[in-house]
Amino acid sequence: MQFCAWSEAKGMDINMKILHTGDWHLGKVVHSTHMTDDQVFILEQFLKLVEQERPDVVLIAGDIYDRSVPPTEAVELLDEVLSKLVVEYQTQVIMIAGNHDSPDRLGFANKILRDQGLNIRGNLEREIQPIVLEDEYGKVNVYAIPYAEPAVVRALFEDKTIKDHDAAMKRIMESIESRMDHSERNICMTHGFVTGVDTLETSESERRLSIGGSEYVSAEYFDAFDYTALGHLHRPQKVKKDCIRYAGSLLKYSFSEALQKKSITMVEMNGDGQVDITLHSLSPKHDMRVIRGELDQLLDPNVYSAADKDDYIMAMLTNRGELIDPIGKLRGVYPNILRLQRETFEREAGDEKTSAGHNFIEKSPIDLFEEFYENASGETFSEEKQKEMEHLLDELERNRRNA
Repeated sequence: MQFCAWSEAKGMDINMKILHTGDWHLGKVVHSTHMTDDQVFILEQFLKLVEQERPDVVLIAGDIYDRSVPPTEAVELLDEVLSKLVVEYQTQVIMIAGNHDSPDRLGFANKILRDQGLNIRGNLEREIQPIVLEDEYGKVNVYAIPYAEPAVVRALFEDKTIKDHDAAMKRIMESIESRMDHSERNICMTHGFVTGVDTLETSESERRLSIGGSEYVSAEYFDAFDYTALGHLHRPQKVKKDCIRYAGSLLKYSFSEALQKKSITMVEMNGDGQVDITLHSLSPKHDMRVIRGELDQLLDPNVYSAADKDDYIMAMLTNRGELIDPIGKLRGVYPNILRLQRETFEREAGDEKTSAGHNFIEKSPIDLFEEFYENASGETFSEEKQKEMEHLLDELERNRRNA
């Protein structure tokens, strides 16, 4: 197991600078609001940090775009940022596809761009060749592993036992470690739901990789690496130990992320592979907040003047009675209100239960279907039925990604 140090270890002889980011989701639309202007604003901060810190390499750990066929403005924005990094700053960039990206589109012209310092890994390959960086202490090998469905990994390795993401990653790691030089420094970059001993914080805007728990990957597969740069979860956080980390998204993309602090992760690595980690905070053009109270209270100048009225707002109204045009009144004060929700109260008549009555937004599709099935049929949603539904939902999601 490799040793990794946290940012208090300032006495280390540090040489290589690695900037870790990911989950840009360019082209994202949140509650019918296009986030491109916000992404331009935050990426200007990102570029300024690169200009100031001059990292040796930038790692972008997947979900570059928000969907497989991104809008034109998203493609133009990525082109502008990458051109700035590679051409003007002459900074090496390593980028992988995430579950939101199209591997073929993202990896287009990769062989031509590689000599310019831009390495893009779109489709998974059976033998993952490291991207080799060097400093005065020697080589640093970066193993860039793009997101791939278990079925893709199963076919690639001709291994019928691979049925979930954990088994897929285990097989990929066995292939890498059989050829990896452990005397050199090694970095892994991948995109997925990696779990350790701690509970990780997720959000609504992270698209499920699969249904029923088969999306999870064990953090123990990355113990051989000096640093593991992860993408997929939107909150900056460690997994198991400090040198296995999610950089998180650059912006808040759902109200479940309202309390998260977004940042960019700077990793400084010495000749022994020990790392010093610093999180550089980001300031969005518009913050994303949840406000709660009765309508008149939220319209009170003493309340709304305490924060920026132009933030993206979700209003949770606690009024019990009927309201006349609450969204119109709130929009007169909060121009960027995106969502209005009435707080649910316990039913006062009977014990009828429906999915819609109990925080349905926070529930998974399989949980919602289970409640619907049991309420509609009066029968128990058996384990066999659950597996059939999980398979169907997974198939629908794969078809959606490939559309």
